[in-house]
Amino acid sequence: MPRPLFLSLDGLDGTGKSTQCGLLVDWLRSLKYPVTACVDPGGTELGQKLREILLFGKQHAISMRTEAMLFMASRAQLVDETIRPALERGEIVVSDRYLLANVVYQGHAGGLDPADLWSVGSIATGGLEPDLTLVFDLPLETAIIRRGVESDRLESRDLDFHRAVKRGFLFEAGRRPEKYRIVDAVPDAVTVHRVVRRELARILADHGWAAETEG
Repeated sequence: MPRPLFLSLDGLDGTGKSTQCGLLVDWLRSLKYPVTACVDPGGTELGQKLREILLFGKQHAISMRTEAMLFMASRAQLVDETIRPALERGEIVVSDRYLLANVVYQGHAGGLDPADLWSVGSIATGGLEPDLTLVFDLPLETAIIRRGVESDRLESRDLDFHRAVKRGFLFEAGRRPEKYRIVDAVPDAVTVHRVVRRELARILADHGWAAETEG
């Protein structure tokens, strides 16, 4: 009997992370696996309201601590309402961002203590962490070009902020190689998706989900 599996995908805005989430979910569902897909922040009625404030509420003056706590609140609701129930049903959960993003954006780039954010995050999630997180990496200039749409509140911050975000992702991924994989996001989406399949092959097998990694 396969065991539940929790996967998250993260990285700098513009790396194609959300595209890869969609491709991954479609692939797993094509294999007839039970999959729950979610986005963080968001994924619940409450979370969606908080997402709108956090990403698009440019009229609000939000301090970095407040911003961090709003992200945590959205995630707490997402875990309780969506992620944990899906895992209890024995499903594979694929989340577009998770706690790592909080640590990087509000910690490494925003000036808060990353260790404090990990601690608060553990409370907000009840200690639930992904079995594996894929971190998509891309040169900052390329990411900005690929983004190519009107920036949300976080995306519109200056280049120094986003340089710190990129460094933060690589630093945190390097600290726990057993939990994180860095994926080169420079190639086209189809090529990156093939890499994603290969990266997930072992953990899928370890959890009892036999899967083809090519094709």
